[in-house]
Amino acid sequence: MESLWIETTRDKVHASTLKEDEETEVCIIGGGLFGLTTAYYLTKQGKKVILLEKEEIGSKVSGNTTGKITSQHDLFYAHLINDYGEKYAQKYLEANEQAIKNIKQIIDNEQIECDYSMKKSYVYTTEQDEVIEIEKEVEAVNKLGKNAKFVNTVDLPIKIKGAIEFDGQAEFHPRKYMIGLSNAIQKQNKIYQDTTVTDVEKIGEKYKVCTDKGDVYAKYVVIASHFPIINMPGFYFVKMYQSTSYIIAIETEKPLPEGMYINIKEPVYSFRTTDYKGKKILLIGGVGNKTGEPISNNEHYEMLEKKAKEMYPDYKVLYRWNTRDCISLDKIPYIGEFSSFMKNVYVGTGFKKWGITTSNVAANIVTDKIMGKDNKYEEIFTLFP
Repeated sequence: MESLWIETTRDKVHASTLKEDEETEVCIIGGGLFGLTTAYYLTKQGKKVILLEKEEIGSKVSGNTTGKITSQHDLFYAHLINDYGEKYAQKYLEANEQAIKNIKQIIDNEQIECDYSMKKSYVYTTEQDEVIEIEKEVEAVNKLGKNAKFVNTVDLPIKIKGAIEFDGQAEFHPRKYMIGLSNAIQKQNKIYQDTTVTDVEKIGEKYKVCTDKGDVYAKYVVIASHFPIINMPGFYFVKMYQSTSYIIAIETEKPLPEGMYINIKEPVYSFRTTDYKGKKILLIGGVGNKTGEPISNNEHYEMLEKKAKEMYPDYKVLYRWNTRDCISLDKIPYIGEFSSFMKNVYVGTGFKKWGITTSNVAANIVTDKIMGKDNKYEEIFTLFP
């Protein structure tokens, strides 16, 4: 079954396939959030852009997320301070907080109807011995300048021992948002769906992006596919692994919570509500595994339904789906130049399940690189494979 987001936005993306060779300034490979957002910003900067998508816009990872727009990436900031220092952690937080504002600005500027709503976000624990981790994260986040709170109750039918609360977070319908981005891009530039990129070749001062429908010649190339399509010289395949997460959408007659939630230890459960046919429903996600492990998908959905039954005995499953995310070994996304050996080729990947904000961060960094501008967040993601 496809995701709630995809099922509720049928036949809304109007884009043809590539039919012949073309030339442009920037060729973007991939029509997920990172690719679309980069194309949008470059379009606003007056650049000539062609975006190529293998299937249908928003039909892969970006169209199968939970739709949380948040800088709260599990318990992460105490780890960043310990491993990289306070300045680094502060920039990571600022970049993702700014991304929340950027997304809202795009929604407002383009008048995109995508069920956007401001929410508080929580990471919680039901175990007493894990409370200290929550407390350390609260201290770390406050040290970085954001007002985080420790709370011992949340609006879920679960008894918790503690949680960290972030305000100023949000949620939306990700595919409606991507359709809005697509429409804005196509006012000036081109998007081609059902066009599979097979290779990128250096031809003089330009690149030839080879596809099954024709070739696109460009000075700049942005690799915004789920996993970078070029293995060398980047070697990203040895620096990342893929993780599969599972989601069910349920309805119940019982009152549903406000806010967005996730617990801190395996098995991980994520919660948020959304509107569906005039009624509020609940999305329950998580219980992931490394992609390729010999585990039946049904086992994961059964775990999600067991949790649903514990909380809402009258639950009814409306949708079930899964998605795959790329995760870097150090949990820091790879954003910027693809390799020091390939000038003017850029990449954004390894968003570790928090790609809604980090894709916006990546799009701003790559746009600034192409426009010859400095970006104050670039240095924390820089990597030369």
